Amino acid sequence: MFLPVIKFGCAERGLNTIKKDDVSGDEIVGDKKDLTLGRILAFAAGDVFGGGGFNVINFLYPGFIVLAVGLPAYLAGVIIMIARVFDAVTDPLLGYLTDRIRVRYGTRRGFMLICAPLIVLSMFLMFYPFSNPSQSARFWAALLSYMFYYLIQTCIMIPYYSLSSELTEDYTQRARLTSVRLGFSIFASIVCVAVPGLIVGAFEGNTGYMVMSIIFGSLFFICVCITGFFAKEGIPPPSKAEPFNVGNMIRPFRVKPFRQYIILLLCCQMTMAIMSALFFFYVDFYFCRDLTASGQGNVVGLLGAAIMFGMQIVALPVYMKLIRKTSKTMVYIVGSVIWIVSALVLFAVPSGVSPVWLYILAAVMGFGISGPGLIPHAIYGDVVDVGHLQLSARVAGEFAGVATLVYKIAQAAGLAIVMAVIGAAGFVEQDVSEGAALITAQPESAQTAIILVMALAPLVFMSFAIFVCTRYRLDKEKHAEVLAALDGSEEEKAAVLRTL
Repeated sequence: MFLPVIKFGCAERGLNTIKKDDVSGDEIVGDKKDLTLGRILAFAAGDVFGGGGFNVINFLYPGFIVLAVGLPAYLAGVIIMIARVFDAVTDPLLGYLTDRIRVRYGTRRGFMLICAPLIVLSMFLMFYPFSNPSQSARFWAALLSYMFYYLIQTCIMIPYYSLSSELTEDYTQRARLTSVRLGFSIFASIVCVAVPGLIVGAFEGNTGYMVMSIIFGSLFFICVCITGFFAKEGIPPPSKAEPFNVGNMIRPFRVKPFRQYIILLLCCQMTMAIMSALFFFYVDFYFCRDLTASGQGNVVGLLGAAIMFGMQIVALPVYMKLIRKTSKTMVYIVGSVIWIVSALVLFAVPSGVSPVWLYILAAVMGFGISGPGLIPHAIYGDVVDVGHLQLSARVAGEFAGVATLVYKIAQAAGLAIVMAVIGAAGFVEQDVSEGAALITAQPESAQTAIILVMALAPLVFMSFAIFVCTRYRLDKEKHAEVLAALDGSEEEKAAVLRTL
């Protein structure tokens, strides 16, 4: 039974010690040597839901809304926008609560375990092919089910993101932890790009969507439970929580490295969301348009996406080595440049050529994406430490909640605009009335819009992120100074903060 216990007061540091969690009785350790392989793998399992769920939604859901539920592209954009803004607004509230409500199995893990069983239900409702003749009824059904899924995702992933900064305080160990976690996430992404589509295609009509949602919802449930039960915190949570203060929910913005982290995260996530939402449209209605128009299926998109995500895993050891030799921001810059250049090549790729060219491009692009995909997660714990120094409180939940609020609102706006753009360019949605013909082609204007957005999004967003990287000062040496200053005088703390 999970019993929340709310405590008020001020925070304690308590690093590099062994304590008992005063609610669960679990042993909590703070020495980097205690970050065992078992704890790393248990923590990484949770991002099977984070990365896998992200790709199931981004690759399948826009097409599901347009081609299975039969809503126009602009209404699909409205659904995405409203649901993600709702999701974003709940993020800082959840982060704030997880910093203050103590439950069994730790401050973060208890929330994850309570909500894990609802993953299956929320995914089933989200991919239920509502077929009411009323377009308004289908719209509201899709919107509410989508919002419910995001509420459950928030209740699990905000505590998970906060937990990542509390397993260890060591700069290098955090990079290692993040690398393993992203390996799990990317592998799940590969599976969740290829397999859901195969399941959907194996059934007549839209039944495959429901089967797929139950299978993957169950998988995500199991992975979240592994993290909840076995990824024990390494840094003890404060024995007492601060009193309620609405203003505290936005105080992370006072921390300069946090603002920079937000921009790096926002640019990368927005670009990935835009490209993944349009990827299968690009393959089916441009690159393989002759096959699609003739009614033939193809696996070019599935293989291309699998290669792209596979190369992200291959790139991780390379980027980890580069981190040790240079810095985390240098990895972000190198990966971003590769991503930008490879995306611009889309302008030169004609339709109907050998799929090998798409696979090569996907491999190069995936290698690039891995860098900026890794670094925001790798620097998050370091940024939380700076917040601890500046705010005199360790509030990882607030940082995770606010960060997710900002990038999800931006991501939602980007996706809504993208869907509106291709809708304005003439993209044709599926008619769900009985006997209606399947959509097998899109007008040239819609194809051009898809290519323009996919090719230019990395250039616009990642170029700005590269500029921010050149201003980021929190490297390994500065992080060591931050940790040392946590027990220092106010003058010592101020001196360190001025250098960031």
